[in-house]
Amino acid sequence: MARGPDGQGGGAGSSLSDQLFNRESLTDLGRDFSVLPGFDAGRFVETALSRLTGLGVHARLELLADALAEQLPLGFPEMAEQVEAAMPEALDPTLGDDDFGRFIHAVPGVLAVKHGMAHPARALDLIHAATQRFSMEFALRPFLNRWPEEVLARLDTWVNDPNYHVRRLVSEGTRPKLPWGMGITLDPLVPLRYLDALHADDTRFVTRSVANHLNDLTKIAPAEVLTRLARWQDEGRQQPKEMAWITRHALRTAVKRGEPEALALLGYRADLLVAARVTLSSTEMKIGDRLGIAVELSSPEGGPVLVDYRLRFHRPNGSAEKVFKLKSATLAPGVPLRLEKRHHLKGDATTFRLHPGPHAVIVQVNGRDVAEAAFELGA
Repeated sequence: MARGPDGQGGGAGSSLSDQLFNRESLTDLGRDFSVLPGFDAGRFVETALSRLTGLGVHARLELLADALAEQLPLGFPEMAEQVEAAMPEALDPTLGDDDFGRFIHAVPGVLAVKHGMAHPARALDLIHAATQRFSMEFALRPFLNRWPEEVLARLDTWVNDPNYHVRRLVSEGTRPKLPWGMGITLDPLVPLRYLDALHADDTRFVTRSVANHLNDLTKIAPAEVLTRLARWQDEGRQQPKEMAWITRHALRTAVKRGEPEALALLGYRADLLVAARVTLSSTEMKIGDRLGIAVELSSPEGGPVLVDYRLRFHRPNGSAEKVFKLKSATLAPGVPLRLEKRHHLKGDATTFRLHPGPHAVIVQVNGRDVAEAAFELGA
């Protein structure tokens, strides 16, 4: 049986929503709340199950929150107290990464937003407890918009919290472009004071969030990102290997755009003299085929190279491009380097759809276009 992200079973054809929220997982959530006097776990499970069909993940979380609230106090402070009493054991603080918890334990954050907006201090207490069971960045953002000073004051404390899930929330909850998250009105440079502390964290779960936060910021204030990364490198508060990983991950979008300052910080010269040739396995392909791409590079001076390729694909109303990674390597002076890749021309790619017509592969080295080859894609 396939297993969902929170460890719940689901058949091969079951949706993500069904894998995350089903009788088994709802029974577990009801069991958590059965510690409360008078709480009817069976009633909760049957009420929620009867309404789940056809709903997506976020809608199901809203439904679970409403089904729980039917048996909780109307006043938010009293509700929050009972929700905290029903929480399972906190996630293991010694793991350091990849311990996301179960989606059913996102419900306290939904309750905080739906019922606690007029009680920011109490709601933030609840979020602090809940994020140690499941990440609460989606719940934090509405409060950040409504009560910015109160939330920032709390984050000033949380940035030093002994629990790494709480520290991660400080970075993740303030990301400028959090995927699927509510937009925030906060000046995107304000959270940099938190990242100054969190980049030196000893857990990858936190430093990955810092890097993703900076990657968001490269789309808004790229110079600030480069300045911060250079400063952190000079300060030496993070281990060199981890600092190098943070820098690469933070600049991944800037590198795809070929920004010379970002490449230079990673040690790649945009002005490196490189001769290049790209050869394709065929100039006529069909959707679903695998296109062979062979790249040959040489440089009289040699040096580190970051080699990517862009697929320029045909659209009915024009063209578009997407960057793909190929290789990072070091060219020896005058010694050719050959790289090969088989690119699957998927017709159902999640980020773009292929259409028959003229296509091209453009090779870029250290952010500069150095070679190009065209092919025709058929249905």
